[in-house]
Amino acid sequence: MNGVLSRKDIRKLIEQNNPLIEGYIDLEQQLQPNGFDITLRDIASLQTRGQIGVDNTQRQLPDLEPLNFDSQGFIELGPGIYMITYNEIVHIPTNLMALARPRSSLLRCGVSIGTAVWDAGYSGRSQSLMQVLNTRGFRVQKNARVAQLVLMTLSAETEGYAGKYQNENIEQ
Repeated sequence: MNGVLSRKDIRKLIEQNNPLIEGYIDLEQQLQPNGFDITLRDIASLQTRGQIGVDNTQRQLPDLEPLNFDSQGFIELGPGIYMITYNEIVHIPTNLMALARPRSSLLRCGVSIGTAVWDAGYSGRSQSLMQVLNTRGFRVQKNARVAQLVLMTLSAETEGYAGKYQNENIEQ
C-alpha cells in the first residue's frame, strides 16, 4: 500500500482481527473510493473558554453541554460552533495516519468541520469542531455521514501516538 488507501485497502483493514474502524453504521455506505465516511454520534455546545500554553500542563479544554436530538433524531443548529463526537472508533496502525474532510454535501449546506490529524498509533472515538456558517442554520440527523476519513501510508513505521487523547471517548 502506497499513498492514500483505497476502498479495497480500507475494507481489508476493517475486516482483520484488530479492525481499523469499529462502531460504523453501514459498511457498504460508508466505504468510499478514497476514504471512509464517519458519522455523527453527539453534538455539544462550548460553554467556557479553552486555553493552550507552551506545554500541555497549561492546556484547558472548554466545558461542553450536550445537545439533544428530537424524536426523529434531528437537531436544529443555529450559526456557531459545536463539538461533535463520531460513532466510529478508529485504531490507526503505526504505518498510517489519517485526515478528515467535511463531506461535500455538508459544505453545500454552509457547514464545515475542523479536524486535526489522526496520528499513527491513535485509538479512540474522535471529536471535531462543526461550524455552522449558514445564517439560516442547519439541521442534521444523528448517525448522518458528516466527514470522510482519508488514510495515508507513512514513509516509515513510527512508534505511534501516546498522548492524552489515546482511547478517548471509549466506554470501558
